[in-house]
Amino acid sequence: MNTVAIVVFIVLVALVLVMGFAAGRWKSADLDNIEEWGLGGRRFGTVITWFLLGGDIYTAYTFIAIPALMFGKGALGFFAVPYTVVCYPILFIVFPKLWKVAQKHGYITGPEFVRGRYGNRWLALAVGVTGIVATMPYIALQLVGMQTVIGALGLPGYMPLTVAVVVLACFTWTSGLRAPAMISIVKDLLIYLTVIVAVIVVPIELGGFGQIFDKIPAAMLTLPTPPAGSTGSYTGYATLALGSAMALFLYPHTTTAILSSSGSRIIKRNAALLPAYTIVLGLLALLGFMAYAMDLQKMPEFAAGFAKYHTSFAVPALFLHAFPSWFAGVAFGAIAVGALVPAAIMAIAAANIFTRDIWGPFVKGQNAGTGTKAETLVAKVFAMIMIAGAIFFIVVIPNTYAVQLQLLGGMWLIQIFPSVALSVFTRFFNGWALLVGWAVGIVTATWMVAENHFAGSLWTFHLFGYEVPSYIAFATLILNLIVAAILSLILNAVANDRALDETQAADYA
Repeated sequence: MNTVAIVVFIVLVALVLVMGFAAGRWKSADLDNIEEWGLGGRRFGTVITWFLLGGDIYTAYTFIAIPALMFGKGALGFFAVPYTVVCYPILFIVFPKLWKVAQKHGYITGPEFVRGRYGNRWLALAVGVTGIVATMPYIALQLVGMQTVIGALGLPGYMPLTVAVVVLACFTWTSGLRAPAMISIVKDLLIYLTVIVAVIVVPIELGGFGQIFDKIPAAMLTLPTPPAGSTGSYTGYATLALGSAMALFLYPHTTTAILSSSGSRIIKRNAALLPAYTIVLGLLALLGFMAYAMDLQKMPEFAAGFAKYHTSFAVPALFLHAFPSWFAGVAFGAIAVGALVPAAIMAIAAANIFTRDIWGPFVKGQNAGTGTKAETLVAKVFAMIMIAGAIFFIVVIPNTYAVQLQLLGGMWLIQIFPSVALSVFTRFFNGWALLVGWAVGIVTATWMVAENHFAGSLWTFHLFGYEVPSYIAFATLILNLIVAAILSLILNAVANDRALDETQAADYA
């Protein structure tokens, strides 16, 4: 146990949790209204939205997993950099339109927009359930990241993690989205501080970046050259980055952060400003190479950590070895807070979906209870269920299963791209056709991942005599679109549903 690091860690996390409770009085409003509790009243400006989206996208699991991938697999881990470049043009083009429509019609979730656009509550249910199912293991993985740094400090058992999550649940109940919005400011500043110090201090200790790269095997520095008749890792890498970018802002928590902003211009500004995080992510990925260059896995004091957490222990081991105890405590505190922020937003976003798209239309009747105290109470209760479910994942289910479910969740989530992202540009699709395309994509992606024994996200296709590896999510989305387009042509001719659209063309201008 590292006493100094533990004290700094606990003090830092405790201060942040206190901020979570204080956030309920920030931009004070009636938190018994779900738009205020679950969407911050749509009042966040450029700066707050920047921090909130940054805290949403660049999570604790990101700061553990990306360097771990670099540490274990090498250059493949850098797919996260082009992925977090490509995603921002998508944000700029699609989501200002979605915000305008949602603000005019009072939508607080993506599925609610889909129900209004197509007049089809079953399609909206499919979109909503997909988001909730994809979110649960994602919350769990945030807590896995937090558990890793708690273990690195030498704190025993699940008690510290459980206490932190219980407090997280309490301030989520009382403060809603305002809590992670306020905390994200501190979290992001701490992350920037930690990464910048690390990429200055560690290379100095190792004799410079040249010395670091000299110690990395050549096979880890680049993707392997494709063999004859194959595109090799190149198409796999490209489709992994593109498919991940297309799915990113469909996650309920990122959509919630976008819709909480005060205007469509705020979203466009953030699409231009958020790539600053990508620069930090690129530097963060290099921490995996720094850990490899230090041969941390061969040091006796870290043997137990690597045995338990595998390559995920690379960053904690690097901080413990390279920094004084107090700064390691600060770094671990930043990662822990980086788990609490997105976990809170994910729980709130899933609760918004359950309340507006499942409880309202299917339990209480179409739009029953909208804007009432009872509706907000349902949302708060479901948020607690999501947080408790994440704890269940951590304590009962092996971490490898949580990783597998999150992998599958991303492949499921991209199947709602036509229903949400494309639907702000066109009403060509028929709602029932989209539902069938969604089902085909879900089933096919699940089958492919199962055939891979949940061990990989790429599938090799044989096209025109070439072997073409592709990210499963991207390939199944194309299949989804083909099915939806063909069926839309047929259904629009015999059972056109465009009269059910409660939005107007002017809403999207």
